[in-house]
Amino acid sequence: MEERSKTIMCSVLFLDVVEYSKKSVSGQISLKERFNAFLSLAIRDVPLDDRIILDTGDGAALSFIGDIEDALQVALVMRESLRGAEAHMDPPLLVRMGINLGPVRLVKDINGQPNIVGDGINVAQRIMGFADPGQILVSRSYYDAVSRLSSEYAGMFHYEGSRTDKHVREHEIYAIGYPGEFTGKQAMAGQTTAKFKVLQRRLGSSWQGVVQRLGSSWQSAAQRLGKMVQAMIAAYHAATPRKRAAYIGGVAGFFVLAILVEVMIHHHAPAPEVQLADETPAGQAAAPSVADETQKAPVTGGQKTGESPKAAPAPSKQSSSVHSSQSSSSRVKPSTPAAKPESKSTTNSTTIFGITIPPPPKGKPGAVSVRCMEGSSIFVDGFSKGAVGKSSLRISLDPGKHHLTITHPGKPSVYTQVIFIKTGETLYVHPDFCN
Repeated sequence: MEERSKTIMCSVLFLDVVEYSKKSVSGQISLKERFNAFLSLAIRDVPLDDRIILDTGDGAALSFIGDIEDALQVALVMRESLRGAEAHMDPPLLVRMGINLGPVRLVKDINGQPNIVGDGINVAQRIMGFADPGQILVSRSYYDAVSRLSSEYAGMFHYEGSRTDKHVREHEIYAIGYPGEFTGKQAMAGQTTAKFKVLQRRLGSSWQGVVQRLGSSWQSAAQRLGKMVQAMIAAYHAATPRKRAAYIGGVAGFFVLAILVEVMIHHHAPAPEVQLADETPAGQAAAPSVADETQKAPVTGGQKTGESPKAAPAPSKQSSSVHSSQSSSSRVKPSTPAAKPESKSTTNSTTIFGITIPPPPKGKPGAVSVRCMEGSSIFVDGFSKGAVGKSSLRISLDPGKHHLTITHPGKPSVYTQVIFIKTGETLYVHPDFCN
């Protein structure tokens, strides 16, 4: 050993267990035992005389006096062993590593064991301090030496740039692999996972090529589109006034057709239906058919005696709480049946270019429920809505103002009332006329 007590150049591998000092004593013992087991496996092929191991407490420093690539081989074996066996263990064993080629002096420690001191080991520790969990970093001096041994070694590294340590010393570093390559996601909760970082870095150059190819493709397509637009503009300017009008008409027609289709889809509303319903849970009367729309409408003028009152005559005032009219001695004969009203879904429709556009949708229909003597005829706005059966007659109506007329064969007069229907509500009518 005394012959070697001089300054020599050797490769130094410095290893550090991440967050070792934050663990409890039992946790530190567990991590250190696992670390020692993996390190012993990694250095088993290195001759004992070619290596010196220093225990740093939370890691280790290994000096390789023989081949300089021994440090690289041990680091790779260590990382692969941790990746395969420790990735799913709790707590994970996270190790960062730094390699340097520099001058060291071989000495003996206080126990008489071989030891090393010098700038070579100090720089290795600084390089290790720049690494992320699971990453291997090397100094510029080590990269220059090992990359010239074979092209395989040269292709393993990528340049990470220059870093400054706490002593304001610049270090150019190269990486083998990428930050947090195997268990970084277990070490840093909430940060990007290690495998994603590896994939991101490895595919970085490939994606750049893809983006560049896509960019050139888009640029080519944009140029072709620009030429087409320029050709269209030139053709427009060169065209006769009639052809220009045809061009403009074609574009306008396309937009008009699109607007019409949109209106047809979103503004169609079904026509309200007439329904019969009982106000009580008892049996319900059948709903009148569409043919009921063609029944006779009440006549507001003229009287004729001795005929059955099947239509509403002209109203007169009635002394009840609601507006009504009665005649004590006469009835009116219904006039000629009213023509069937046009369907409300097409009454206000508009036809353009052969396409029928329905009217805008109305509010939700309301209803009126008329309770009266059985056989009473009900008219709304001059149109028959059927007769009252044993239960009330319910009629669906559009919101707004309506004229209600009631006649009965046993009554010499008719009842009229102005009603107001609200959206989605039912108006209940039971006049004194029906008592």
